[in-house]
Amino acid sequence: MTGGSGRKGVGMIRGIVFDKDGTLFDFRASWGLWAKGFIAGLARDAGHARRLADAIGYLPETNGFAPDSPVIAATAVDIAAALLPHVDGYTQDSLTEAIDTAAAGVPMSEAVPLVPLFTALRGRGLKLGIATNDSEVPARAHLERHGLTGLVDFIAGWDSGHGAKPAPGMCLAFAATTGLDPAQVLMVGDSLHDLDAGRAAGMRPVAVLTGIAREGDLAPHAEVVLPDIGALPAWLDDQSA
Repeated sequence: MTGGSGRKGVGMIRGIVFDKDGTLFDFRASWGLWAKGFIAGLARDAGHARRLADAIGYLPETNGFAPDSPVIAATAVDIAAALLPHVDGYTQDSLTEAIDTAAAGVPMSEAVPLVPLFTALRGRGLKLGIATNDSEVPARAHLERHGLTGLVDFIAGWDSGHGAKPAPGMCLAFAATTGLDPAQVLMVGDSLHDLDAGRAAGMRPVAVLTGIAREGDLAPHAEVVLPDIGALPAWLDDQSA
């Protein structure tokens, strides 16, 4: 676990906005399953499946993703744009809709037990939100399935009207919704898109390693790099020590 500026004073932290995929949910276990199934449904044969996988940076041998895969931090529109030249019978809109429909039904693998963690964070008086580059409908389906909808104060996807990360719109909307100064809020995520969005909003960026990015890539952009969001309570306690 590494730290950046390490500003003290947990009393300054009044809210946390979380990324979803790679932060709440283990990225490879969750989205690797989606990619495998979605490609299988589109592919005409093994060669076509390979081309589709290459188009979105999916690595079927490891169930992982290339660092520049649009699945990691981009939107369903971006994923559809990458796939569209390789499929027949779809428009950009219909392929995006198919991606969202498939994504909503994919079982997500929790990075840590989420309900106990979110309950404990709310018990500290913190406002909690979700800002994801996933579309809002599948995002809400994932959160509802894992019992989180009632434990958060804000949920936004790229299509909720605030823009997509790394732009700060979703983070600023969380602050406005909860009445918090962005400087009182942590933005917690697994990608540079998350950290850049939080910093652009004036929030304190915190990185976790349950996505694809490595610690060395994230550390220069984060106040701290944690193994997963389960380490947040201890880190918050350390800030007040």
